[in-house]
Amino acid sequence: MPSVAPKGRGRGRKPMADINMVPFIDVMLVLLIIFMVTAPLISPSVISLPSVGSAAKAPDRVIQVLIDKDEKLQIKEGKTSSPATLRDLASRVGDMQHSIGPSAFEVPVVIAADKSIKYETVVKVMDTLQRAGVQRVGLSVQTTP
Repeated sequence: MPSVAPKGRGRGRKPMADINMVPFIDVMLVLLIIFMVTAPLISPSVISLPSVGSAAKAPDRVIQVLIDKDEKLQIKEGKTSSPATLRDLASRVGDMQHSIGPSAFEVPVVIAADKSIKYETVVKVMDTLQRAGVQRVGLSVQTTP
C-alpha cells in the first residue's frame, strides 16, 4: 500500500522566481535577421539636384532681372538699368525682347537675386516671366573657388 505523506510536509511546488530568457532571445534574433536582410533592399529617396556648370559660349545679349535685399526689382539690359514692379515686369521684359530683333524670344532672361531674400520672391518672378511667354529664364549664381 502506498504511503501517503501527511499534508503540509511533502515536496510542494515553489513559485518560479526567474524568467526564462531563451524565447525572448530567439524572437530578438529572428527580428535582427529580418532587419539585416531587408535593410539593403530599402532605398532612401534620392533627389536629383541640378548642377551648376559653365556654358560653352556666353550669349551676346542678356536681360537681367535684379532683386535686391529689399525685394525691389530692376531690369538691366546692357548698361541701362531701370526699376520695375512685379506687375509690369512681364510687359517690360517682352518689350525689351521685341526691341532687340527678330529672334527676340531667344534672348535669355537671367534672374540675379540677393542671397538674403526669400525663395518665394524668386519663384514669383520666374512664374511671372514664364506666364508671359519668356522661353529662356535662368538663375545667376556665384560659384565659390
